[in-house]
Amino acid sequence: MEMAIKTEPWDAAEFLGSEEDIRHYLEAAFEDGDPVVIRSAFADVARARGMTALAKDAGVSRETLYKAFAENGNPTLDTLMKVTKALGVRLSIAA
Repeated sequence: MEMAIKTEPWDAAEFLGSEEDIRHYLEAAFEDGDPVVIRSAFADVARARGMTALAKDAGVSRETLYKAFAENGNPTLDTLMKVTKALGVRLSIAA
């Protein structure tokens, strides 16, 4: 008799407990280069930090973050800059 394998959804936000974890996670998303992966990474980070707290720290509304980082969201550069600053990271260009 075969036993069914029980699985549970994996949530990256549960594993983003430190600032270093968050930085490495966002770095990996940007290295991938896919805008969907980047948006999803920011959504995971926002959930890990708490949407309300991150919105307050970034000076945007919670609804703005939910919309920007939703599955079909398209965050503006302004929102990304505010969120990265609130997270204590920055976007940069490197050769």
